Amino acid sequence: MTEAINAETLSATHILEYPYTRSVGPVIGRFLAGLRDRRIEGVRTAGGRVLVPPVEYDPRTGEPLSEFVEVGQAGVVSTWAWVAAPRRNHPLDRPFAWALIRLDGADTALLHTVDAGDESKMATGMRVRVRWRESTAGEIHDIACFEPEAS
Repeated sequence: MTEAINAETLSATHILEYPYTRSVGPVIGRFLAGLRDRRIEGVRTAGGRVLVPPVEYDPRTGEPLSEFVEVGQAGVVSTWAWVAAPRRNHPLDRPFAWALIRLDGADTALLHTVDAGDESKMATGMRVRVRWRESTAGEIHDIACFEPEAS
């Protein structure tokens, strides 16, 4: 015997999270302390390349790295992707670009946001500069975003 079942679908909200605390160590710790002081530092490899953000070991040789180098607060966008409709957890509440930015004096690019105002103002090769958060605390969000450098 078959009976028609007319029931509502039951649902329950479930949030899956993995909260943790991480020790940053001497290299990333120094990088974050620099951001707190509105300074950006990288690390120089034995081959002379400057890596930003800094890492503890040379990715090519595996040798430990310890020579810190201050880099510029402006640089060049090497690639980017436009976010037309930011989500709740995005760093900006208006359209922006995620971009890889090679800061002056660095040989690698830093991933961050660019507040260009409009997608038509974004371009690979454009110069951008840091916009610092009003109050810094020693975290990557001390860089509020990057913005196009005035011509």
